[in-house]
Amino acid sequence: MTDDMSGNAAALPATMEAGADSRPAVEPRIGLFPPLGLLPQDPDATRAFLEQVSAAGIDHICCADHVSFFAGIGFDGLVQATALSMLHPTLPVHCGVYLLPLRHPVLVARQLADIDQLAPGRLVFGVGIGGEDRHEVSVCGVDPATRGLRMNECLTIVRQLQTGKPVTFHGDFFDLEDAVIAPPSAVPILVGGRSDAAVRRAGRLGDGWLGIWNSPRRFAAATAIAAQEAARVGRADPPARHAMQIWCGLADSKEAARACLAPAMQSFYQLPFERFERYCPYGTPDEVAEFLLPYVEAGCTEFNLIPQSPSHDHAIAGVAAVKRLLSPA
Repeated sequence: MTDDMSGNAAALPATMEAGADSRPAVEPRIGLFPPLGLLPQDPDATRAFLEQVSAAGIDHICCADHVSFFAGIGFDGLVQATALSMLHPTLPVHCGVYLLPLRHPVLVARQLADIDQLAPGRLVFGVGIGGEDRHEVSVCGVDPATRGLRMNECLTIVRQLQTGKPVTFHGDFFDLEDAVIAPPSAVPILVGGRSDAAVRRAGRLGDGWLGIWNSPRRFAAATAIAAQEAARVGRADPPARHAMQIWCGLADSKEAARACLAPAMQSFYQLPFERFERYCPYGTPDEVAEFLLPYVEAGCTEFNLIPQSPSHDHAIAGVAAVKRLLSPA
């Protein structure tokens, strides 16, 4: 988000609010990422931000994960998740995507179990292989070409360790004999990634798929692929918690919203905004909700929004308005 605090809270447009027929049959959960840099710079301001998010009726708070992104930017996702969960007593925290192949799975399973004890039932763990900055992968001692294979092993090990039972595993990257993480943890895991391989991984090992940079048609196709893969491996509990992570601009007009969104994305990814524009809604809450509705119809159960707005207040009010607009009539 931009740090300009000049805007007023976003007003709720009447067009979609009045059109009950356009609302989904099932209400998706809506969360948002806090402003970049807020948590490490000012924990007290972060606590106040989280209280405002909760009071607005927003379902969860989100955090990302990077080790050394482009010029060394990063903030460990599970460290963030722990801090956020300690700064608010009830708000769920969605971490995504955590670059699991860059870590040892036993250590990650330990962290999940610990967070589940500190904030029971509040963490949702989204994992992915990354890819925008291959140097980030290589400086962690990982060959970027092996990220998918390492993810398969990491995720298999973490899921087995979540049971609290001894795990023996002999793979290409990890070799374990009677590893145990106690107590067991019930943290749900969403598997991110745009490729069919990532979607099938979600079908085998995830509680759902976490999409980004895809159309509603692709979203529907991906969740079908995940279901087919779950059936192929004989899962009795096929993944159903499918989500989308979406950058969006929220302001009083499309022009104002784009003016917030475009420079923020260009600065973060070091790429022209036009590369992302078709996947990133911007405008009033009504316009953003209209963009998101086809994803709900395609099976999306929750959204992790990365809002860019004239002010923090405006962003929270805008996301809360989007949630109301996507609520069943």
